[in-house]
Amino acid sequence: MDLQLKGKRALVFGSSQGIGRAIAESLIAEGAKVVINGRSEEKLKGVAKDIGAQGFVAADLNREGESLNVSKKAVEILGGIDIVVFNTGGPAKGQFLDISLEQWKLDYQNLWLSVVESLSYYLPQMKSQQFGRILFITSIAAKEPLPALTTSNGLRAGIEGLSKSLCHEVASFNITSNIIQPGYTNTDRLKELKLSDEKVKQMVPAGRLGTPEELAGLATYLCSPLAGYITGQSIAIDGGVTRSH
Repeated sequence: MDLQLKGKRALVFGSSQGIGRAIAESLIAEGAKVVINGRSEEKLKGVAKDIGAQGFVAADLNREGESLNVSKKAVEILGGIDIVVFNTGGPAKGQFLDISLEQWKLDYQNLWLSVVESLSYYLPQMKSQQFGRILFITSIAAKEPLPALTTSNGLRAGIEGLSKSLCHEVASFNITSNIIQPGYTNTDRLKELKLSDEKVKQMVPAGRLGTPEELAGLATYLCSPLAGYITGQSIAIDGGVTRSH
């Protein structure tokens, strides 16, 4: 199937590894021109060469204004923007009373304000060209809170409301806004938990971890012109973990 992505210009945040990298690589395979982002310039340089990215921008999204800087530099590299994928690493674990106000502010900047900074810059461009694809990579924690992930549970759930609001404002401009909620996916972050095969089978009805490539396939379709009638949706890719509607 031709997803009609040839020549489309995309920025994928948090794409030096894991899910973000898989999405960037999938978009490139479909002919899109992609700028990748992460914290390590050295690592990004190697990934960009490996997957054929158009360019890269290193930045720490925990810092105010960095998301906007990344967005502007991506436009300089690509000459414009058609697709933006928001993908950020999970914040630190902790129950409510264990989390400092400083940590809340840091996570708010990383997961929320970084999105606002970039969208405020990109939406006028997308509306002017009558095309745009906005995709948020969040977590099943946005639908069913996970233990000791308090800031992630709260802030990612807020992105759900933001996406729904956006879709009503921009759908008439051929701009979509959707969310993918990854479940237990085989990434470096999850490997740190050292889950046994037996534990995974207990947690996941499918009996295994998901792969970044499985998620990237859906992400690429949602970013394509063919998905123009899909907007305001939140889709879990979790092997059946999520029990709520």
